[in-house]
Amino acid sequence: MSGIPLVLEIKNSVFGQDNIPILSQVDFSLAKAEMCYLIGKSGSGKTTFLKTLYGSIPLLSGKAKIASFELDTLNRKSIPELRRAIGMVFQKFHLFERWTIYQNLEYVLKATEWKDPQQRADRILQVLEEIKLMHKKDVKVHQLSGGEQQKVVIARAILNNPTLIIADEPTGNLDPVSSEEIMNLLYTIAKKNKMAILIATHDHLLIQKFPARVFECADGKITEV
Repeated sequence: MSGIPLVLEIKNSVFGQDNIPILSQVDFSLAKAEMCYLIGKSGSGKTTFLKTLYGSIPLLSGKAKIASFELDTLNRKSIPELRRAIGMVFQKFHLFERWTIYQNLEYVLKATEWKDPQQRADRILQVLEEIKLMHKKDVKVHQLSGGEQQKVVIARAILNNPTLIIADEPTGNLDPVSSEEIMNLLYTIAKKNKMAILIATHDHLLIQKFPARVFECADGKITEV
C-alpha cells in the first residue's frame, strides 16, 4: 500500500475494557479505498477493537490514528466529529421503524448540522439512488424487508461522505441472497466513493466471494491470515 494514504493506522497498541487488556501489541493499517475483514470467535476481542475505533471505549495504550483523529489523545468532545468521519453499519439496524426511509436519513443530516433543507434533500436522493431504493423513499421502515432495512443503514452510514466504513456483522440477520446483495452494495459504494471498509464477519463464504485481506482476533492478538 506504499504511496496510498492510510485512513487507519495502529502501532503497538493495547485494546481492552475497564483497564483490562484484551488485545496487545496491535499493529494494523487500512489504506484509502481498501476493504478488509476481521474474523474471530466470540470473546476474541473484535467488538472491543471496533468500539475503540469509533470512540465508545478508550484506547488503553499505544498510537492509533483513524480518519485524522488520534485515538490515544481523543477527548469526549471530539467523538461526535469522529463519528461523522466514519460510517457505521451494525447487525442490528437501529432505525426508527415508524418513520419513512427519507425521515430516517433526514434525521441524521439534521443531527450532523446540515442546515440547508435543499442540500439535505439533494444528498438524501443521491444516496437513495446509490442503494437503489429511490422508489421507496416514503415507505415506513417496518414495511421493508431485512435486506432493504440494511440498505437504509448503509445509506445512513455514507450520508456524510466518510473516509471509512466500519461494518460489524452487516449480514448477520440476513438470508444468503440478501447477504450477497448487501456485500456487493458495500463493495460497490466503497470503490466508487474511495471509502475504506472494515468488515467484522463470521461468514467465510462471503469472504471467498468478495476477497480482501483477512485479519484474525485470537489469543490476544490481531494477525493477518
